[in-house]
Amino acid sequence: MNKNKSYKLTISALFAALVCIATMIIQIKISENGYINLGDCVVLSAGWTLGPLYGGAASAIGAMLADIFSGYAFYAPATFIIKGIMAPISYFLYKLIAGKSRLSSIIASLISALISESVMVLGYFIFEAFFLGIGVPAAIADIPGNTIQGAAAIILASIIHERLKNIKIK
Repeated sequence: MNKNKSYKLTISALFAALVCIATMIIQIKISENGYINLGDCVVLSAGWTLGPLYGGAASAIGAMLADIFSGYAFYAPATFIIKGIMAPISYFLYKLIAGKSRLSSIIASLISALISESVMVLGYFIFEAFFLGIGVPAAIADIPGNTIQGAAAIILASIIHERLKNIKIK
């Protein structure tokens, strides 16, 4: 394994740990099956900083571990997929918006985060309603909490990104 790949794997492991810790450190219960947390701030930051592959893997693994450690293991497969998709979406949309327009970096961060968080809300709705089996009305009841979590992540991650965007991980 070359030095560059080892470095990226190490940074990815650190981001996975940060996702897990940010998800677990503050948990505000919103329903029988869910809670609001700050993990998505790090998920978005991982996507923007590490790129789609390493950012997606760090996000998926860190968030899945947080579900397992927090007693929500039944959410772990969905979380792995949803968070693993969010980071690449945030990365590609940010690059597309910031690179092809005159919009500022903060606007690109906000738009890419908004779409990524919309994927999160929709992903958990689909999982809860159709795979977890709690039904559409109960899954709808979880949308406001997921939306609040997403809104907090959009704002905080965009601010964090402005501070960290000049860090280049090679």
